[in-house]
Amino acid sequence: MQYSLNGPYGLPVLGHTCGFQKGQSRSPKLLAHRSGGPLRPDSTHKCQVAAKAQTEQQQSNPGEPIESPVVNPIAKHQEGGKNDAEDQLLRGELTFREPTYAQRYWTSFRLFFALPWRRFKSESVLAIEISGGIGDKRTGRFGDAFSLPQICEALIKAAYDPRIKGLYLKIGPVGAGWAKLKEVRDHLRLFQESGKFMIAFSTIAGEKEYYLASACPEIYMPPTGRLQLAGFSLSGTFLRGVLEKLGIEPEVRRIGTFKSAGDQLLRKDMSDSQREQLTAILEDVSLGFKQTIAEARGKSVEEVQALLDEGVYDNERYKEGGWVTDLWYEDQVLQALKERTGGKPDIIRGVPLRKYAWVSPRAFGFERGQKVIAVIRTSGIIVGGDGAPSDSVISASPFIKMLRQAAKTKAIAGVVLRVDSGGGDALASDLMWREIQKLAEKKPVVASMGDVAGSGGYYLAMGANSIVAQPLTITGSIGVVAATFKLQEVYRRAGYAKTVISRGRYAEQGNESRPFSEDESALFDRSTDHAYASFRDRAASSRGMSIEAMQEVAQGRVWTGRAAISRGLVDALGGVATAVELAKERVRLAAGNQEMQLRTVEVSRAKGSPLALLTGGGGALTRLQGLLQLVWMAAIQGSSIQQLLMAAAQSSKDSPQLLEQLQLLQSGQAIALMPEIKVDGCGISSVPSTSESSSRLHGGLSLDADMDSLL
Repeated sequence: MQYSLNGPYGLPVLGHTCGFQKGQSRSPKLLAHRSGGPLRPDSTHKCQVAAKAQTEQQQSNPGEPIESPVVNPIAKHQEGGKNDAEDQLLRGELTFREPTYAQRYWTSFRLFFALPWRRFKSESVLAIEISGGIGDKRTGRFGDAFSLPQICEALIKAAYDPRIKGLYLKIGPVGAGWAKLKEVRDHLRLFQESGKFMIAFSTIAGEKEYYLASACPEIYMPPTGRLQLAGFSLSGTFLRGVLEKLGIEPEVRRIGTFKSAGDQLLRKDMSDSQREQLTAILEDVSLGFKQTIAEARGKSVEEVQALLDEGVYDNERYKEGGWVTDLWYEDQVLQALKERTGGKPDIIRGVPLRKYAWVSPRAFGFERGQKVIAVIRTSGIIVGGDGAPSDSVISASPFIKMLRQAAKTKAIAGVVLRVDSGGGDALASDLMWREIQKLAEKKPVVASMGDVAGSGGYYLAMGANSIVAQPLTITGSIGVVAATFKLQEVYRRAGYAKTVISRGRYAEQGNESRPFSEDESALFDRSTDHAYASFRDRAASSRGMSIEAMQEVAQGRVWTGRAAISRGLVDALGGVATAVELAKERVRLAAGNQEMQLRTVEVSRAKGSPLALLTGGGGALTRLQGLLQLVWMAAIQGSSIQQLLMAAAQSSKDSPQLLEQLQLLQSGQAIALMPEIKVDGCGISSVPSTSESSSRLHGGLSLDADMDSLL
């Protein structure tokens, strides 16, 4: 059975071939609308991954969408009912499909009558500059940044746009995670399959920058540029020794052998369990990088490893080894672009991403259908309450309202929930999980994981019918941690005294001026254990696993998407495109109409405020500085740290996410939060990974730019 399917952003880039057994009367469990639980390989449903795109396309009627098959997520079964772990990796790969003559004609016809601001001259090069973070939410038309959905949509449109002759990709220091980079790279590969030229240029590059550039057949850098490929590293910082010297006693309860959130406060060194899971993540990232580069540059994995171990400092070595095409300055690259594009000899005929973003997908016959798949994107730390949603915080109440609105909107046939969060408040996570589960009972919901979807982030995702993750998404961390600070020694040194009068055995559970009593400590332990058991049991129920099986993969352990799929924590490997495809299949099966046309609509938008230009984050010193300041203010002003944190969170403009994390940690409540895990290359230092509000994907060349035009 062959389906012609539209892909993400309303673009027809997905195709699917599935084999159903003869006489099968009901939809297979793999694509069940509900009650079948999460996506699982089914013994009565065998689907095979298409190794190649179809070589011939059935003649379509004029004006019909361009069909581009994509390898859809499926599971291959071995004989005897045993599944090879590698074959179980469910993949969704974008593949370009050559349009028919009729489709090309209608595309040219629509482009001829396009609005003036959507027009540009033929034989142009699409110019894109990528630097800094990559935002996950679509920005407004007049925003200063471009996001992941916008860059991916532009590459798909450009692949089918007869006016676009090639791509010029200028890459600066990149601060995004590996999952987002993989998604951008997949769309670059789709563009390459269209047969158009691709040129990448960078002056300073490490592993992440080269990972993106390797999607282009031609890579250039200046003779004196800095390309340093040295490998990968992970590190942990620990503040227990510092806190002891300051007289601060942390009370931390972490449930799960691998639940390392809180270790920064509790330990002076890395635990064996933490070292074990971080080493596994490091191995996955390193292997994925080496395999990707080897395939792109026609090398072996061993050759890539030898390059990393060589310590290259002379760019001539990269050229001689075929790792870069040539050592050119940017003016030389621009000269090559002039020769490859139409127009005058001294003019680069180019269109910047900012202008090209105005080109409508409708010009290519992409957006069709009355019903839509809504893409809802969430990112940041999870908090409770009615706070206004932002790009670095997921507030429970506004998010729940959005889900309820999606459930009531008749035009929305299905939902793709994009999650990019390391977790946060356990109660807020549970409330949102419940609402996602209720929505999934009415309409198909597929979760798509970004760079990270761990702990509370995984809590959200597991409420969906199916979960899709990138191979290097950081996920899992099914566990909880509770922490509070005891400051009696700090108060003593400062000469500060505090007396509390109370009634009730546990009335002073939150009193920071003295240690826990035996009863209070026991209650702290029991409540944290209960929170973990609740999280684990809900995860087991949501994933269709026994509690014992979930316990084996839970305990706070962090996995990559590649490792998580073989353990039943996710269902498919891929990006938003794969998640959209699964949602569409569920909608079509529920409607009994495999030819049903569906559009994709991005519901979430990044706010275009001045705060979007600021970078978030903060290292151990930032956390320590903030903690010490709060302790001092508590001693001087007589306020509780909780009250000061609330006031600081309301007035802070530079690190709201950090303050939210400190507030959660100090609360003493169980939280579903995982520590930040960032695998960076050891070559050129990349910019810090930032929240999506700091994404910077710039458009570059002006239309018909002269020789002095720069990206």
